[in-house]
Amino acid sequence: MSFEEIKRKMHSGEIYDPGETELFDYQITLIEKVNQYNKTPATRKGLEERAKMLKDMFGAIGEDSYIEPPFHANLGGSNVFIGKYFYANFNLTLVDDGYIYIGDGVMLAPNVTIATAAHPISPKLREYQLQYNLPVKIGNNVWVGTGAMIMPGVTIGDNCVIGAGSVVTKDIPNNVVAFGNPCRVIREISEEDYKTYNRGTKIPEEIIEKYK
Repeated sequence: MSFEEIKRKMHSGEIYDPGETELFDYQITLIEKVNQYNKTPATRKGLEERAKMLKDMFGAIGEDSYIEPPFHANLGGSNVFIGKYFYANFNLTLVDDGYIYIGDGVMLAPNVTIATAAHPISPKLREYQLQYNLPVKIGNNVWVGTGAMIMPGVTIGDNCVIGAGSVVTKDIPNNVVAFGNPCRVIREISEEDYKTYNRGTKIPEEIIEKYK
């Protein structure tokens, strides 16, 4: 099978063999870029270098976006498309064999995993490490809590909050708070959320006026 045919199957949902030599060599090259990013020190010069590295590694990444090292990515971020003002805290894991799309203003807490790769239930097929990939989509202004796992094929709508430790196995609509294992919608985001934080504590009027 040609390298181009393997890459096509990676984004079609079809089962394929990830152990093909050309794919393995390609993957190693991309992972090395991630390793270099993680080794780059948090000095003024180092932060400038990291910004350039992110532009080189990712399919796309918008302005004022940043990832705290260490982070990990199967295909080095090459299948990941991120909007503006993105922030990911320590230990982000991207299983980016398939496409990952992330909108503007998204925040990921430490130890978040976003996975696109899956394997068949058949133990015979898994013996040969066959896999298939389903894309993940995250909308704008989403906050994902510590240790959350977003599974293959999931779409998360705009403005959502995904609670810490959640395992997101199904689509989440816009404008909701959702958490749990499996993750489920708990409530809609309401007008009250624009006036209060931390279990009903009032947001000072000057803050509301400044950021409305």
